[in-house]
Amino acid sequence: MPLNFLIIVSPYYKDIADFLIEGASQTLKDNKADYEILSVFGALEIPVALKIASETRKYDGFIALGCVIRGETSHYDIVCNESASGLQKLALEHNLAIGNGILTCDTMEQALVRARPDGKNKGRDTALAALDIVNLKKKMKIT
Repeated sequence: MPLNFLIIVSPYYKDIADFLIEGASQTLKDNKADYEILSVFGALEIPVALKIASETRKYDGFIALGCVIRGETSHYDIVCNESASGLQKLALEHNLAIGNGILTCDTMEQALVRARPDGKNKGRDTALAALDIVNLKKKMKIT
């Protein structure tokens, strides 16, 4: 039976989100894993949506995708820190396999370089990280 993942994405920056999804979904396909995509408004909503989805016990792993670009206020720092902290807390407290692909960049140009499948391909890297933790859980016989 193939592994089942949920990709949770914030399309706030749609072009970036689309590139991240492309990289993550291709990696899951290459690894013969199934996936669904769930869209939420922003990066802060990703941990909440992931927690709700985890309660279904339908998924082996989760891939969080989005982008936060520095603006003129401290909102950037809050969103970056709280989204990452929320995902890490869920992973640790509930033994969830979560790949964190929420890009935190100073500029749109930085985000594009990191998101593009022909660039740094952080969508791929995030999917590989989630797959790695799922495989570790299976090896350790943890559900």
